[in-house]
Amino acid sequence: MLEVLYEDNHCLAVVKPARILTAGDATGDVSLLDLAKDYLKQKYNKPGNVFAGLVHRLDRPVSGVVVFARTSKAAARLSDQFRRGTVQKTYRAVVEGNVAEKSGEYFDWLLKDEKTNITQSVAPETPSARPARLRFRRVATARGLSLLEITPETGRSHQIRVQLSVRGHPIYGDRKYGSIHSLQGVIALHAARLTFEHPTRKEQVTVTAPDPVSWRTLFPRLSNA
Repeated sequence: MLEVLYEDNHCLAVVKPARILTAGDATGDVSLLDLAKDYLKQKYNKPGNVFAGLVHRLDRPVSGVVVFARTSKAAARLSDQFRRGTVQKTYRAVVEGNVAEKSGEYFDWLLKDEKTNITQSVAPETPSARPARLRFRRVATARGLSLLEITPETGRSHQIRVQLSVRGHPIYGDRKYGSIHSLQGVIALHAARLTFEHPTRKEQVTVTAPDPVSWRTLFPRLSNA
């Protein structure tokens, strides 16, 4: 079932559950894009192929808000916003350890290995390294875990996962970047909110997705924060 958060003639915003691909890959697994197209086809009784433009992605283990474009014009304009970094993104993450600071900013130089799909924090002079910056606010701590609200100011691959991990606070379940826990293909990182300029009305649209229901069981002392 597709959980729709916002819909009009130009945009469709939905919740991506963890473990589901944003768009198809070599595995052939059903993707969120497939589900979005099926939803539009059935709701509006459209024959043939249905257009749903992919303008950004979330990693497979991550949940949260994903926006699709319903027209080619909207796709071009939304893609440009994501490319220029004008879309405001807010994530929530449960990380290992008690984060001491109430708020702060992290800056690193990151380098992605395309063969292994792993990103590392490297020295500034490393060839092909790219700058990465994020801001965070500590929402709550309990039993050796911290709930953070994170605003990335750049859009590097695996940025949040790496920048938290190198400071000793890997995201819960993210074995790829140092977590000691496993959630069987899920990590406790959630794209909670997106704010973008509507592609035709030129007004700000904010779409919010509540924390995953599973967090209430996994992190009962943090889930109400």
